[in-house]
Amino acid sequence: MDIVNLKAFIAVAEQGSFSLAAEELHLCQPAVSKRIAAIETELNIHVFDRIGKKITLTEAGQTLLPRARKILQEVDDSVRAISNLSDEITGSLRIGTSHHIGLHRLPPVLRKYTEQYPDVKLDLRFMDSEQACRLVEKGELELGIVTLPSQQSTSIQTSQVWDDPLSVVVAKEHALAKKKKISLHDLAEHGAILPGSGTFTREIVQSAFEELDIKLNTTLSTNYLETIKMMVSIGLGWSVLPETMIDKDLRALDIKQLKLKRTLGVVQHPNLTLSNAGKMFIQILGNV
Repeated sequence: MDIVNLKAFIAVAEQGSFSLAAEELHLCQPAVSKRIAAIETELNIHVFDRIGKKITLTEAGQTLLPRARKILQEVDDSVRAISNLSDEITGSLRIGTSHHIGLHRLPPVLRKYTEQYPDVKLDLRFMDSEQACRLVEKGELELGIVTLPSQQSTSIQTSQVWDDPLSVVVAKEHALAKKKKISLHDLAEHGAILPGSGTFTREIVQSAFEELDIKLNTTLSTNYLETIKMMVSIGLGWSVLPETMIDKDLRALDIKQLKLKRTLGVVQHPNLTLSNAGKMFIQILGNV
């Protein structure tokens, strides 16, 4: 079965749309339709049901999807393994990272890496840490530079690079900024602006409150820390931010009950070969 046809099949399955899959693959829609038709002809069965504009997987399509992903993983892994034999640092390196890490941690790493290995084509994609972990697990990203999950998983391999201490912050004019002693109960009485539920950072904050059986009063949510910082600075609520983001517009609160930190680092697939380009990126991460 043709690899490019499988790539088209996976793209349509994940996007739920031929047009969106075409955009992702940089193809015209008829070309994608032709590749799906080739699969259906070869298998003599439909892999998608098409009802109006809605695209859903048939039972055959659902059976094929995980196998198609595994085939592409094996192909990519084989290409990396063979390329590594030459010891050359070339090719494409797909990395997923969060906007915060991309802004505050990666610039010196990227500068040094591109200077030392100009023949590597960096495919850097910005997304939530949780999504990057999922794509590494699926073999669609070689590396994720992310907030590491607090719970260990056998489906991804993690390596710590940076400690990222967190502080509770408010605007200078916020009522909490005027208090000398502040407890978690005091915080709970005021609206919080936090990353969305299910994010690793939100889980860290949530767990600290749940341990003391205190309910968080979350009034606003967004996964962009720069946006949270802005909303806190104009007095819309308190939040928890990395200490590296605190400036003159924010007041860090000293709360004895709350000592929080995140761990930032690398995630990779435990069973897939790391390219020479990927190995060198990890090496530079550890030295910058």
